Amino acid sequence: MAQQHEETLSKLRASPFTCPVTFLLEKYAQQKNHKFQRLFYVEIATYPITWLSETRLRTFAMAAFLLGAVLLIAQPHIVPSRPAVHPKAEAPSQSVQKELLKKTFLKNDFKENIHSNGSRQQLPQTIIIGVRKGGTRALLEMLSLHPNIAAAESEVHFFDWEDHYGNGLQWYMNQMPFSYPCQITVEKTPAYFTSPKVPERVYNMNESIRLLLILRDPSERVLSDYTQVFYNHVQKHKPYPSIEQFLIKDGELNVDYKAINRSLYYIHMENWLKYFPLGHIHIVDGDKLIKDPFPEIEKVERFLRLSPQINASNFYFNKTKGFYCLRDSGRERCLHESKGRAHPQIDSRLLDKLHEYFHEPNRKFFELVGRTFDWH
Repeated sequence: MAQQHEETLSKLRASPFTCPVTFLLEKYAQQKNHKFQRLFYVEIATYPITWLSETRLRTFAMAAFLLGAVLLIAQPHIVPSRPAVHPKAEAPSQSVQKELLKKTFLKNDFKENIHSNGSRQQLPQTIIIGVRKGGTRALLEMLSLHPNIAAAESEVHFFDWEDHYGNGLQWYMNQMPFSYPCQITVEKTPAYFTSPKVPERVYNMNESIRLLLILRDPSERVLSDYTQVFYNHVQKHKPYPSIEQFLIKDGELNVDYKAINRSLYYIHMENWLKYFPLGHIHIVDGDKLIKDPFPEIEKVERFLRLSPQINASNFYFNKTKGFYCLRDSGRERCLHESKGRAHPQIDSRLLDKLHEYFHEPNRKFFELVGRTFDWH
């Protein structure tokens, strides 16, 4: 009986309609004061779900599926498969400094943007802070398989771009997707990790926020960093120096190359740990995410305190592309073709120099975070 009860619970949690349907039932009960609807909602929302009988659980699960299906057919906008994108709102004209930003947040002095279905824009409860070319887009796409994740579509660059930061928190919130109270809003901007001012600014917004950081082999990350910029120039029909010209200066490794500095993880991590405890920053192993994504995503679900909804069956290896793609509700999709590009050919001796240079910084990083990675 207990096993059957748990199976029904799992099916109920897995329904993409459970969150919005429960929310809509509450709103309907409040607006109409309908006795049956109010009793039905209160029974679900007030008591721990594990106290409900098997029959009632099945009834609610069936109601969630049927009502969700009807809403999708009759009024598709009511239960969006992905939170709707709100038109860009006008940004405040005055510049908001650090203390004013904090006071504004504490007062919760915002103009709320509420959708007709009851969802609203919220400040992110989780931010993917980096690292650039570490696999942030893949992480966000995979995490978005969870029905209780509402992800911003583009990189907002609120905390690292002065013109955006000066617009204030109202502007920042206006860039977020519409979501329900049971959903976690997530924003991704990889440049945050290596930007010196960002940790303090994020802390001033929300000192309890949960942060996601995805890292990969520092040497490989340098090559990916170069590859992205190289292809950007190729698409614009502009010449670009070879990677050797960036990595070598006066016969030695050019440690001033920005791509190398971005891979000095311990320096940037020390800056974040001045403001956030290590327990608030979950480090995703980017190399493992590429080879076997499901175990890494499971860890992220636990860190964000999400119910386990993403399964191994949501991932499949695409032999043509050479990396994992996603399968969601029978639909298959892969990351943009720019992902997984081949790195430029590089002399093995130069690559060895890179590995040697990162050896000590990697050791410091491992010591700082209390775990090791399979890096050279």
